[in-house]
Amino acid sequence: MSTPAPLRLGIAGLGTVGVGVIKIVRKHAKLIEERTGRPVAITAVAARNRAKDRGVDLGKYDWEDDPVTLATRDDVDVYVELMGGSDGPAKASVEAAIAAGKHVVTANKALLAHHGQAIAEAAEAADVVLRFEAAVAGGIPVIKALTEGLAGNEITRVMGVMNGTCNYILTRMYDAELPYDVVFDEADKLGFLEADPQLDVGGIDAGHKLSLLSSIAFGTQVNFDGVELEGIERVKIEDIEQAADMGYRIKLLGVAQMTGRGLEQRMSPCLVPAASPLGQLEGGTNMVVIEGDSVGQIVMRGAGAGEGPTASAVMGDVMDIARGITISTFGKRATDLVPAKPAKATVPAAYYLRMSLMDKPGALAKVAAVLGDAGVSINRMRQYGHDEGTAPVIIVTHTTTRAAIDEALSGLGATGVVEGDPVAIRIEEV
Repeated sequence: MSTPAPLRLGIAGLGTVGVGVIKIVRKHAKLIEERTGRPVAITAVAARNRAKDRGVDLGKYDWEDDPVTLATRDDVDVYVELMGGSDGPAKASVEAAIAAGKHVVTANKALLAHHGQAIAEAAEAADVVLRFEAAVAGGIPVIKALTEGLAGNEITRVMGVMNGTCNYILTRMYDAELPYDVVFDEADKLGFLEADPQLDVGGIDAGHKLSLLSSIAFGTQVNFDGVELEGIERVKIEDIEQAADMGYRIKLLGVAQMTGRGLEQRMSPCLVPAASPLGQLEGGTNMVVIEGDSVGQIVMRGAGAGEGPTASAVMGDVMDIARGITISTFGKRATDLVPAKPAKATVPAAYYLRMSLMDKPGALAKVAAVLGDAGVSINRMRQYGHDEGTAPVIIVTHTTTRAAIDEALSGLGATGVVEGDPVAIRIEEV
């Protein structure tokens, strides 16, 4: 029996993940062939700097300076795009690969969050596969779980911690009792932050990932613009400590769920019970929670980034292509995906409110009156020691709507007893 022809890869982008893919292909060549039924080989690569020492021998591979040329080579069956970026060479080369009849594996969440619908439709029209497990939650196989293992479920909610840098910062603030600015600088010096830190701490990177999961979970077109984004910059050490005092931890949490008013997608700091799986998540680890009507709740935890975990996800997609598995990009045909009707935080929840209350007679009564007028009832309240004429006040509300909270926040500014802007953080029960 003759050995099947190898599946030939062209890899664009030789950073941490690209080098990780090369290492796996070399280290596990026999294992990959045994599990897929055919060899997998790298024929050519592309990157910006040929002279850079990447710690692996690239001499046996052809080198292309232009990723579009790489993507359209006759001896490339699968174009592996690991450059990143929502436009530019990444977009041009992926589109060229599809037009040339090549399968595509990518780790590029920004590209798919902004152009996923058009690229998926092009892949279907060309009868090629577009896979992106590595774009969401690193080594956690959440895309495969949604498109395969849980395909028989109606998904009711997807949520998770999807940015390891933000989880590191919030965990470090809690463990070391350090303010945000200090921990941010630590993370920057350790190389944890993107070149544009706002992609991390502003929730943009995690929002890209959430929009992709939403599309698969709810059969909608990718709608990153519909994701409500709030980063972690306003979370203070006082919030960390006071949340812990009430049995909660603060996480940058992504939540997507279909409601009667439309698709709710939000990436924002939330309080979660300290004893819950999300509450116990430490450091740079990611966690995704999926809830289905038949399966109940599934929790997946693992490394959200790094050479090995992300390269592992890339190779999972490559090996499925080698096996001949052809699942639609977002779980069903792109032409059948419906436009997502955005809904803004319609599902009621309890909220944590923090404000600096002036030391004036009747101040608490005025705050309570504003909350009552907005339809927000108080579950519990704590007032801490005075500091130069003001005192931190923490309020946990009963279940209410975001609209009511926004009305209350607007009214508090007119009371004359609240200094600065109050902070409101949703409490997510998980």
